[in-house]
Amino acid sequence: MSTDSFCNIPTEPDYTGVTIVELSPDPVLDDYLQAMKLADAEAGQRLGDYMLLSWYDRDRDFESPQHASECHVNSAIPGYIDYGLYHGATLKIDIEQGRFVFFYLPIDF
Repeated sequence: MSTDSFCNIPTEPDYTGVTIVELSPDPVLDDYLQAMKLADAEAGQRLGDYMLLSWYDRDRDFESPQHASECHVNSAIPGYIDYGLYHGATLKIDIEQGRFVFFYLPIDF
C-alpha cells in the first residue's frame, strides 16, 4: 500500500493568512476577563467590527467552543485552534505565551 492512500495529519496549525499578535502586559493579568478586554480592544483596532470565534484560558483549562478538543485527543492541534482556523479566523491574539489565546474573524456589513 502506498503512502498516498493515507490521510496527511497536520502536526502544526496552518496560520496562512492569520495575523498573530503576542502580548505580554506588565503587570501580568489577573484573569480571563482582563485578558478578554485586552484582546477585544486589540481586535477592534486591527479589524474594526469582529467576531470572537474561539479562545483558550490556560488558568482554568477552559476553551470555547466548549469540548472542542475532545475530538482532538491524539492530535497535535487543540480543538479551539482548529475551530478558529477552519471557521475563518484572520487574527490570533496570544497573551502571556499561551496563557490566554483568542481567534477573531472580521465582520463586513
